[in-house]
Amino acid sequence: MRKVYSNKQNVNILTALLVAHGIRHAVVCPGSRNAPIVHNLSVCPDISCYPVTDERSAGFYALGMSQCLKEPVVVCVTSGTALLNLAPAVAEAYYQHIPLVVVSADRPQAWIDQLDGQTLPQPDALGRFVRRAVALPEPHDAEGCWYCNRLVNEALMVRQAPVHINVPITEPLFDFTVAALPHERKIELIPADTPPHVLSHVCRMFMQSKRPMLIAGQPLNANLDEAVALVGDDGRYVPDFVLYIGGAIVSKRLKHFLRKAKETWAVNDPGEVNDTFQNLTHVIQGDGAVVADQIRFLLEQQPHPFVTLWDELVAKIRAAADAYQPAYSQLATIKFLESHKVSDPLCGFHYANSMAIRLANIYARHHVWCNRGVNGIEGSLSTAAGFSVVSDEKVFCVIGDLSFFYDQNALWNQNLRGNFRILLLNNGKGGIFNMLHGLEQSPARDRLVAAAHHTTAEGICQQNGVVYLKASTMAEMQQGIDTLLHLEIDRPVLLEVFTDADEDERVFKDYYSALAR
Repeated sequence: MRKVYSNKQNVNILTALLVAHGIRHAVVCPGSRNAPIVHNLSVCPDISCYPVTDERSAGFYALGMSQCLKEPVVVCVTSGTALLNLAPAVAEAYYQHIPLVVVSADRPQAWIDQLDGQTLPQPDALGRFVRRAVALPEPHDAEGCWYCNRLVNEALMVRQAPVHINVPITEPLFDFTVAALPHERKIELIPADTPPHVLSHVCRMFMQSKRPMLIAGQPLNANLDEAVALVGDDGRYVPDFVLYIGGAIVSKRLKHFLRKAKETWAVNDPGEVNDTFQNLTHVIQGDGAVVADQIRFLLEQQPHPFVTLWDELVAKIRAAADAYQPAYSQLATIKFLESHKVSDPLCGFHYANSMAIRLANIYARHHVWCNRGVNGIEGSLSTAAGFSVVSDEKVFCVIGDLSFFYDQNALWNQNLRGNFRILLLNNGKGGIFNMLHGLEQSPARDRLVAAAHHTTAEGICQQNGVVYLKASTMAEMQQGIDTLLHLEIDRPVLLEVFTDADEDERVFKDYYSALAR
């Protein structure tokens, strides 16, 4: 009989990745909803199936097999209470550090709690007795397939602990017409207890690649957004190997560009799967800064032509950015601040999210603090204020109007001192919404989406004992920044720079046009 697989994509992705991660044994329990999974496991030549009717017993069967084999074993059950019957075995596996892989079929989410048969909330049913629990999507496009692949990889990368993979399956269930399993990307974890030579191996891979790129996330990705804009479709600049360290990346354009790369290896302390570029193949649990330092040393000894190509492009952009003279705007304000800021490396520079951090990416050449974990506008002022309370040096916060007024209670605080300095960029709305192509067609953009307003910070400063300065022209802005940087006083100082949102947009676009000339 010809071996054919289920037509359910999530089931096929799961099956292919079980094989890729070296899982060869599965205990299977009867049921209709899990029949597509059981069918796949039974016809897959790399997996041996062992039928056990009682789910309570099946869990312990899989536990014993894993004990003997010293490798992960699947236990597959249908939807409903079948999953709950695995709880005793899974709890035992958790405390024995046994890698049990629980695979449960499920009804579509829409039918949970609707008095349909064999339905209950399954994704977190095993609670803290599994190290990782994922609920797969039913993919309908490439992004859905990528998401499904990533979730299965995340679960199967866990070592020495049980995991739970919940698989919703929509009827019809019994369509077995797919000739072969898909070729699925495997993400491999290289844990911290791996010998040190692994990090050296990564550095060698970097140097031996034809087009390697080292990407450091937060705190700053200076000028890379402009570089990618200039590169366009020029294939000479597309990397084949990306080494990703650090945190979040600000530039959406850069993230889309790096999705063209062949593969990415990530280095981070917790060994987390951060598949930002959708091409992650290895996660190394370790200190990314150590790897970056080693690569810099190697590049000093032997420059790499692809790295040099990018270095020359970024240097060209930085020279053009320095030469560009923007009209009075938020861009002009940040350029003046960054070219006249105090040189003390101990000073803390905080940039709020949205346009503020994007402007920092153009002109900042130093460490920048920014809440890029989730990228919300709330709390940016409070974070900088808290930083200033325990710092002996000046702390600067560059922030937009919506973010400032949202978090104004950060100034309602008896702990603040004269080392806290705020540059408030006020153009009367969320100016970044002017940059979103297509949104200008909506009459709701300015008033409802961008929250247009006529608020100032003067009264807020008066009631909280903050020294208030304001600027509405280039000369006033430059004088205000000079005062903000150098005034010695025992209370916080705020400079509110008023600009026009439409002019800010025009200058920003003109800046990018100037780079291309």
